[in-house]
Amino acid sequence: MSTISESRIHPQKFALWLGIASIVMLFAAFTSAYIVRSHASDWIRFNIPAIFWVNTAIILVSSGTMHLAYYNFKKYEYQRYKIFVALTLLLGAAFTVGQYNGWLKLASIGMFLDGNPAGSFIYVISFIHLLHILGGWTVLLIMFIKSFFKPFNPNNILSVQLISIYWHFVDVLWIYLMFFFTIKLT
Repeated sequence: MSTISESRIHPQKFALWLGIASIVMLFAAFTSAYIVRSHASDWIRFNIPAIFWVNTAIILVSSGTMHLAYYNFKKYEYQRYKIFVALTLLLGAAFTVGQYNGWLKLASIGMFLDGNPAGSFIYVISFIHLLHILGGWTVLLIMFIKSFFKPFNPNNILSVQLISIYWHFVDVLWIYLMFFFTIKLT
C-alpha cells in the first residue's frame, strides 16, 4: 500500500500539467474560431507551404532527441545527455528558422497577416505556437549551459522530466495544428 505522499503529484509537475491544460484551451479557442471564421465568404483556401511539413519532421526528430536526453540522464550517461540536449536545441533553432521561412513563403503566395483571414490565422496560430517552442528552448538552453558548470546531479531528474514532457507536448501540439490546417485549408 502506498502512502499519501507517494501517490501525490509533485507540485512542479502539477503546475506544468496545469499550464499545458491552459495552452490546450488557448489553441482549442484558436481552432474553434478558425472553424467558425472559415465559413465566411471572404475565406480563400490555399495549400499550406511545404516548409511547414519540413518543420513537422524537424519537430518530430527533436522529440526523439529530447527523449534520448531524458533517457541518458536517467542512466547517468551525462555526456550523452548533453549531446542530445544540444541536438534538441539545434533542432529547435532549425524549427524557428523554418517557421520564419514558412511565413515568407506564405507572403510569396499572397497570404499576408492583414490579408486573407485563412492566412492571418496561420500566421497568428503558428506564431503563438513558436512562442511556446521558444519558451521551452530557453529552459533547455539554461539546462544545457548549467550542465557545463555544475557536476552531474541525479536529483535534477525532475527538471529534465518536466522539460521533456513540455517539449513532447509542443511537438504533439504542432502535429495537431498541421493536420488541422491541412484539413481545413484544402
